[in-house]
This record gives sequence, structure tokens and C-alpha cells, in this order.
Amino acid sequence: MTRHLFYPVVALTAALAACATAPPPNSALEQARQRVKSAQADSRVVSLAPLELKRAEQALLLAEKTWAADGSPAVVDHQAYMAGQRVTLAQETAASLADQAVTASAAAERDRMRLASRTAEADTAQRRLSESERSNAQKSSEIVAAQAKSDRDMATAQAQSDRNLAAAQAQSDRNQQEAQAQQARVDSLESLLAELSAKKTERGVVVTLGDVLFQSGRSDLNAGADRQMAKLTDALRRDPGQRASIEGFTDSVGSDESNRELSGRRANAVMKALIDLGVPAQTLRTASRGEDAPVASNDTAQGRQMNRRVEIVISQARP
Repeated sequence: MTRHLFYPVVALTAALAACATAPPPNSALEQARQRVKSAQADSRVVSLAPLELKRAEQALLLAEKTWAADGSPAVVDHQAYMAGQRVTLAQETAASLADQAVTASAAAERDRMRLASRTAEADTAQRRLSESERSNAQKSSEIVAAQAKSDRDMATAQAQSDRNLAAAQAQSDRNQQEAQAQQARVDSLESLLAELSAKKTERGVVVTLGDVLFQSGRSDLNAGADRQMAKLTDALRRDPGQRASIEGFTDSVGSDESNRELSGRRANAVMKALIDLGVPAQTLRTASRGEDAPVASNDTAQGRQMNRRVEIVISQARP
């Protein structure tokens, strides 16, 4: 109980003592205190303008000391005013630094975005360059392959052309040789036919075998006919494409019927002699003309001998 009564007495005594020594209020100083307090509560001022805030607190402390020492009110007002100005400076410094930070951040973001944009553009350009290089490489490869194929085709075509030219030249040489051989055969044949007194007619080359071939009324060849048969055989065998029609004639001795039959036997006798000498049978045929188309008068023995003849018509086989 005694302790509870002791504390209120002490507090009252202290309050009375304080009322007796505290200076009167100063509005300028009070306003300066409020401004300093507000600045101390502003985290931006505390963090960004600590030096300016410290100077404001010192200015306020100076004003309070002056006011507590019963200094001149005008001096206290001025010091309080200076404390307020220090607060204003601290606040403006903090605001400026904050704005600068915002500006720096914005600039950094702008630079980052610009860098990102340029990086993207560079990536796009690099990608296009890579695609262009790949495309060019592929086209170059295709051109090289096409050129190689063209070279191979040209080489193949040239080789084929050379083979064709060589084959054509060989064929031309063979044709020329064949033509020369053919011309030689023709020349030789014409020489033989000239020896046989052959004549060229519309029916073909006609060789007349007469004079000593047959006796009157007979169809067997005289011995003197062998030389002519050999020449005729040689002429027929030189050209496998030749065909011969052996036509028999007679003089006017005997009947027409007997003469036609006799002329047939004479033609067959010549054909048999030719076959025996090597002329292919399929290239020969016979015909009996009888006493038609005499070449001499039958009134004389010499004329009748000439009419006892055989004509061989030589022609080329039809294709």
C-alpha cells in the first residue's frame, strides 16, 4: 500500500518541476520537428538521402538547443527554417535518385529489349545465311552431279558415235570391196559373154550355141561343145543371182511335132551338161521352140546347121 502511493507522488512532483523549467512552444520549431519526423519515416529518404537527413536532424537539434537555452526566437525560427530546408533537400535528393533509378531501369530495359531485338535479328540473319549456304551447297552439288552426268552422257554418245562411224566405215569398205568384186565379176562375165558372142536383149543376155552342137535329127552334144559348155558354166556360176532359160531350136527337116520334141531334148541335153559341170539345177529351166524363128535359111546345109541351135537367155532373178 505504501509503494502504490509513492509513485503518483513522484510523477506529480516531476510534472510540476517540468512545468516550472520547460520552454514555451515554438511553432517554427514544432513544424521543423514534424518535417524531420516525416522524413525519418520515409524509407526512400532514409535509404537514398541519409547524409541530407542527418544534416536536417543536426539542424533541428541545434534549433532545439538554442530554444532550450532561451535563445533568440528569431534565431530559433531561422534554425528551424534551415532544418526544414534540410528536410526538403533530403526529400528532393531521394526523389531525384529514385527517378534516376527508374530512368536507369527503364533505359536498361530498353537497352535489354533493343539488344534482344538485335540478337533476334542477328539470329534470323544467321539462320537465313545458313539456309542460303546449305541451299547454295546443295545447288552446287546438283550442278556438279549434272555436269558429271552430262560428261558421262557425252562420253557415252561420243563412244557410240565413234562405234557407229567405225561400223559405217567398215560397212562402206565392205560395200566398196563388194562393189569392186561385183564390178570385177561383171567385167569378167562380160568378157566371157563376149567370148560366147552374147547379145543384150529386152529378155536378157542371149547366148547362142550353134554350129557344131548337134547332128541333124540328134540331141546329144557334139564333142566340140565341151569348150563352150565350160565357158557358159563359168559365166553362170560367177553370179548366183542369175537365172537361165535354155531354149531349143531345130531346122525344118521333119515334122513340126518331131522338131518341137527334138528341140526339147536338145535343151534338156544342154541343161544336163551344165548341171554336170556344177550349175545349180534350180537356176535353170528349158523350153522347146521347134523350127520357129530360124536364124538362117533351111535351104542350105550350112543354114540348117545354124538353125540346129540352143539359145540361153540369162537374166537376174526377181527379188
